[in-house]
Amino acid sequence: MLLVLVLVGLLMVPLFLTGLSGNNASWTVQTAVDVLDVYIAWRLARHPDVTGPARKFWRAVIIACCLSAVGDTYQTVLSYAGHGDRISVVQTAFVVCGMAIVVGATLRHPLGGEGRQRLRLWLDAATVLTGVAVFLWYFLLADELSGHDAIDRLGAAATTVVMLLIAFGVLKLIFSGTAPFNRFAGVLGCVGLAGTSLGASVAGVLFGDEVDPQVMFLVQLFPCLIVSATLRLQLVQTRPVDPDRDRKVGQRPSVLPYLAVIATQLLVVNALRDGEPDLRTWGVAIGAVAITALVLGRQLSAVRDNEHLLTELDQQREWFRALVQNTSDLTLVVTDDSVVQYASPAAERVLGLAPSELVGHTLHERTHPGDMATVQRHVAWQTANPGRSLAAQVRWRHADGTYRWLDLISTDLSDNPNIQGVVINARDASETRALHDELERQATHDSLTGLANRMLLQRRIDESAGAADGTPVSMLLIDLDGFKAINDRHGHHAGDQVLMMVAERLTGLLGAGEVAARLGGDEFAVLLPDIGPEAAATLADRIATVIAAPMMINELWLTVGASVGTASGRPGEGDRLLREADAAMYQRKHDRKARATSLG
Repeated sequence: MLLVLVLVGLLMVPLFLTGLSGNNASWTVQTAVDVLDVYIAWRLARHPDVTGPARKFWRAVIIACCLSAVGDTYQTVLSYAGHGDRISVVQTAFVVCGMAIVVGATLRHPLGGEGRQRLRLWLDAATVLTGVAVFLWYFLLADELSGHDAIDRLGAAATTVVMLLIAFGVLKLIFSGTAPFNRFAGVLGCVGLAGTSLGASVAGVLFGDEVDPQVMFLVQLFPCLIVSATLRLQLVQTRPVDPDRDRKVGQRPSVLPYLAVIATQLLVVNALRDGEPDLRTWGVAIGAVAITALVLGRQLSAVRDNEHLLTELDQQREWFRALVQNTSDLTLVVTDDSVVQYASPAAERVLGLAPSELVGHTLHERTHPGDMATVQRHVAWQTANPGRSLAAQVRWRHADGTYRWLDLISTDLSDNPNIQGVVINARDASETRALHDELERQATHDSLTGLANRMLLQRRIDESAGAADGTPVSMLLIDLDGFKAINDRHGHHAGDQVLMMVAERLTGLLGAGEVAARLGGDEFAVLLPDIGPEAAATLADRIATVIAAPMMINELWLTVGASVGTASGRPGEGDRLLREADAAMYQRKHDRKARATSLG
């Protein structure tokens, strides 16, 4: 459709300049363009990516285009009837009413910002509009309003005023960043609207008072084609709303108000060179005063906002300083390679170091070697998930050389231009970790002997199930012989000391990865990963021998025996091995009793 509009514009030049088309053709094309505008505006209003406020705006544009179409149709009928030499009041009234509806739509469209920020948007738009009005007055309108009869002057003035109001509304929306159209389409639309109302005046200035009627036809039609092309371009470029982009556009300062001030001041100087002040000069002078007042009001509003903002910043800075200096949590800002850029005063309470002693050094220097794998996983996850927070618990070296457990919450704010790093909040968790470890130990270890309990033994059995199928696993089950007699004769205190001594001797016989557990009473178990049946039997005999050695308990030599049952198998058969070792232990105990009875 854009190509068709361009082609129509190119074809009109030879048709009108050669005289092949006259007034009738001009108004016919004008009416067709109006109908096309109605169709494109209707498409924009129904576009799925258009927001609710934008949809209301485009509905107002539909009504405006319909009114223009009605007015131009009436003028077309007059032209074919031989009365179209002059533009009728009816056509002008319809067009002005349609443009007035667009003015209302631009002024009612919601603005971004609030308070004085919204006021500055209005002032910026009014400043630019005043500058445009001054230039129009100086170069066009002063002569235009004085060179026609009352009706023509009234129509030209009404059309120009409405056009300026539309330009004001469009500028206001462009400055706010909430416009229902993109910036290029808005500016191009303003150009087209300006051409529809001021095209004849511009042609008079460029070509003199005697302008060829064919040229005037072109001057009137080209702006209408520009408006149609603008609507079509906006329809093609309509995309889903991006709030972040719109907010950035609305916050971007514009130089247009300042350019308008400079241009108006230069125009004042030029007008004063002409000698005696006339209507044109006085209009420029009044415009200069108005635009200066607008800029002054805008700057006063900005100064008050800046003062208010500085006061708030001072209050927030003081609040932040008091919060950071008195909190027990350590706050750090580090680079991607863990070099500290900022450390809060809590560094002295948490790590015994002044903040300056941390800045410029890497956190890896203070991390416990055993926690480096955790840190690397932490960094890798955060690199893959920028902007998200992650918690971890690691040990950092204190100034006294000991390591303290710290709860960390890190957030990657590298994309924030005010931070440009990873923010880490650290809290001393040494006491909490010590309590956690103690509760974990109590839950998984026997309180008397310190050996693993049945729950921890089962956990180790489950973990061994993940080993390769060809790896052997052995289980020993140990029951003390004669322990009940020691309890009955010397008391439970002596019995407890015997159990502790047995646990100590048992632990001394085991290697790395081998687990000794107390199952209850005088019963013990030993899990032997990577140990076959022969080695398990040899260790069982050695355990029985070592445990049978006399023990000094309460200045008395006491002796207990040990019946040890063994079982071997594959990983994942822990429960079966326990049952078989238990059966083997009771069989050995039975055999020992049988031998003792036969010897007796």
